Amino acid sequence: MSEHFARRAADELQRGLGRRTFFRAATAVAAAGAVTGTGVGAASAAVPMGAQHPKGGRPGFRGSVLQPGKGRIPGDHYLPSDVDSVLWGYVPSVDAEPSLRMRSGRTVTIDAVSHEGILEDQGRDPVEFFGAQGVSRARVLDDAVEIARDYDRTERDFDRDGPHVVTGPVFVEEARPGDVLKIETLHADLRVPYGVVSSRHGKGALPRAAGGGAPAGIELDEVMPPVAADGRATGEPEDYGNVSVFTPVEKGQGVMGGGRVRFPLRPFMGMMGVAYQQGSGPTDDLLNSIPPTLGGGNIDIRHLGVGSTFYLPVQTDGALFYVGDPHMAMGDGEVALTAMEGSLRGTFRLTVCKAGEGDAPSVAHSYPFAETDEHWIPIGLSDPDGAAGGEQNSDLDVAMRRAVLNALDFLEQDKGMERAVAYAYLSAAADFAISQVVDRTVGVHGLIRKADFDRS
Repeated sequence: MSEHFARRAADELQRGLGRRTFFRAATAVAAAGAVTGTGVGAASAAVPMGAQHPKGGRPGFRGSVLQPGKGRIPGDHYLPSDVDSVLWGYVPSVDAEPSLRMRSGRTVTIDAVSHEGILEDQGRDPVEFFGAQGVSRARVLDDAVEIARDYDRTERDFDRDGPHVVTGPVFVEEARPGDVLKIETLHADLRVPYGVVSSRHGKGALPRAAGGGAPAGIELDEVMPPVAADGRATGEPEDYGNVSVFTPVEKGQGVMGGGRVRFPLRPFMGMMGVAYQQGSGPTDDLLNSIPPTLGGGNIDIRHLGVGSTFYLPVQTDGALFYVGDPHMAMGDGEVALTAMEGSLRGTFRLTVCKAGEGDAPSVAHSYPFAETDEHWIPIGLSDPDGAAGGEQNSDLDVAMRRAVLNALDFLEQDKGMERAVAYAYLSAAADFAISQVVDRTVGVHGLIRKADFDRS
């Protein structure tokens, strides 16, 4: 038995034997047996934790479908997307029951399930949905099938609920309110060799307005999907006329238009968050999975892939970290509504940063913040507290102003720049981009080059 597996098994046993814990322990045992002789287990410790592909190269499908508990699981802990523990359309409240407990500084591998292919407007049957695209049953994820068929923790309402399958929460032992949870993405492995990009009526960058007309700036015949195809009046999601574009993966690229269009993959979790709201129940609209908040969640920033670090202000004991909305590729803006959605196996290092110790940017104690090897990434949200509820709050000006203010606070407080000079620097040298315009609460993020501050 490898030290890696023994540590994971000991962690599970310490939680006590309940149904879910027993299942996870059994899954871990099965995984250990299945990977014997495949270079996983003890040998996996030699794989650099910061590298998505040990041999380098662009991201892509590694050849085997990553069914639950199968294949490489490099984290100290493993969290599958069990049908009886995930949330579908909602995020955990601050008093949610943890799915896993771990110590600060340890790593966790999480099997995230994409909602695309299991939603009600797609028939809620991924075997049939993907089979129509030529995908064999063996290449459809078992956990996706089980969630689509058996999920009953909350009653699904396609028109009200968020679409996302949310996995977690993870309780980080040392985390307390006022701390920051530092989330390092170490791996983002494709679980299947395909994804889906969907646009849905009344959503996206070119939606039909709630009253039936066109939104400001465009004409009704410019709405996407076209108004003539809008079948929402039927009340049957499969007849809504929504559009899903099946997108296979070939040689590290997404493929569209019968092969005429190919684009690079950039896998990342669109949703990484910590519990932020109390909620009056599991389907309180404050817990809806669509809008991002100060707790992160559906933040949809494409730079948060392998090698990135995401900082979130902790609101409750244990932080209660969760993931969802796995993306294989996304452009800034995510204009059609979804990215190239596809299930991922992510590995994260979760570290608690205490106030005053300088382990996290000062801004991160009150607002999400990110960084990569090349950039610091201040973030702005149009409705960071989720006060708009189910309404679309698409005021990009608000998000832009907050992103600039968070950038100024960072440069002044953490880099020692005089505020007026920092303001001038941002205008001369930093980039601000639209994160997404489709999640009710819209987002803007800045890109501040670290190299500009490396001068001696």
